[in-house]
Amino acid sequence: MIFLKRPQNFLLFCLLTLPLFGQAQSTPKPRPRVVVVGVNGMELDVIRPLLLKGEMPNLARVIKSGAYGKLRTVSAPNCPRVYSTLFTSTKPEEHGVSGFIVGGITANTNMLKEEPIWSILSKSGVTVGMANVPATFPVMPVNGYMISGMLTRGKNCEDGVLCAPKLSEVEGGDAVYPAAMKAELLRNVGDFYIDCERMPSAEQLRGNETAVIDAWLKKVQLIRDQQTQLFDYVLNTHPTEFTWLAQSCEDRTGHWLYPIAPYNVGYNPKINAVRTDAFPDQYIAFDKVLGTILKHVDDNTYVFIISDHGIKPLREFEETDPHAHMDHEKTTPVIAKHDFADGDDVPGSFFAMGPGIKHDLRLMGFEASVYDLAPTILHIYGIEQPKQMRGHVLTEIFENPGSKVAQK
Repeated sequence: MIFLKRPQNFLLFCLLTLPLFGQAQSTPKPRPRVVVVGVNGMELDVIRPLLLKGEMPNLARVIKSGAYGKLRTVSAPNCPRVYSTLFTSTKPEEHGVSGFIVGGITANTNMLKEEPIWSILSKSGVTVGMANVPATFPVMPVNGYMISGMLTRGKNCEDGVLCAPKLSEVEGGDAVYPAAMKAELLRNVGDFYIDCERMPSAEQLRGNETAVIDAWLKKVQLIRDQQTQLFDYVLNTHPTEFTWLAQSCEDRTGHWLYPIAPYNVGYNPKINAVRTDAFPDQYIAFDKVLGTILKHVDDNTYVFIISDHGIKPLREFEETDPHAHMDHEKTTPVIAKHDFADGDDVPGSFFAMGPGIKHDLRLMGFEASVYDLAPTILHIYGIEQPKQMRGHVLTEIFENPGSKVAQK
C-alpha cells in the first residue's frame, strides 16, 4: 500500500502490469472438445422400444439435449467400408477400403488412399485420442494416442477372419501409439481383448445351443467391461480435445441372435428361441458404457454417437439360398445382416449434443449421411473442409451455423 502512494512507483506499477492485462485480453479461446462414440450396427428398430420403456436413460439424455435421426450409409455396408468413409468423407472406391478383404488381405490402415480425420486434426494442432475404433490397425502416429479396434490382427488370426486377440497377442503391426503406452495399459487396465468375441461355429452349437449361447454372451459382457474400463482410463488420464471410442459387440450379437419371429428366413428354434432378449440387452449394456463416457463430458463438450449401419433380418429375395448366409468366418449361420445392396434398407444412427446444437431435434428422412461427420467435426474446430471430402457440414443441427465453412 505504501508502494502505491508514491507517484513514481505507481507509474512503474502501471507500466509493468500493462503487458499482463494485454496478455489476458489476447489469450486464445480454448479449442472445442469433441467426443465421438461409435456403435457397430446400431439398429433403431430395436432401440426405439427400449427408449420408450426407459431402459436406455443415457441415450435418452443425449436425444433430449440434442439432435438425432437416421444416418444414410453406403451401398452394401460393412464395418471397414463404412468406417473408412466416416474417416475420410470419400467413397469406398476413392479411399481404398472396400470391405473386410481387399486384394486377398484383411483391411488395414495402410490401404487408405485419402487422409483420415485424425490425421487432419493432428496436423492442425488438435490433440487426438482413439480407442477400439474399427479399421484403425495398424495404428498411425497422431497428436495424442491411438489404440486399435476391430480387425486388429494377432494370435489365431487368419486373413478374412474376425478374431479377438488380447493386447499382448497382437501381431503384424502396432495396436498402440505411442508404443510406450502399451506397457502403461497392460499395467493399469490389464491385458484386455481388442475386439468382441467371435461367434461360435455351427458345429460348436449343435446339441449344446443354450449352454454355448449363454457362455458366449457372458464372454461378450466380459469384453465390454474391459473396454469400458479402458475408456474410463484414457478419458481420465489422457484427456484429448478430440476423442473417438467405439463398440463392436452389438453387431456381432445381432447377426445370429436378432429377435426374429418363426416366419422369418432362417429361423431355428433351437437357437432363436433360447435368448430372445440377447440382442435388445446388448443395447441396454451399451447404454451403461455410454453412462461411463458421459461422466467425462461437460456442457462445453460436443458428443456424437454414430453407427456405421443398422442390421435387419434376412430377406429371401436377397439370395438364391437364404439359408446359406454365414458370418464373416463362414462358420455360423446368421439370421440378420447389413450388407444389403441398398444401404438405405439398413441406415445407421446419428445422435449429437453440445454447445449450440438444437435440443430435441429429430432429423427426418436422410438429412445426415456417413460422409457428413468429418466435415462437421472440422467445422467445429474451424478447419476448412478439404476438397476431396464429399459430405457437408450438418448446419441443420446448429442453432447458429456460423462461418462460411458451415455453408452447404
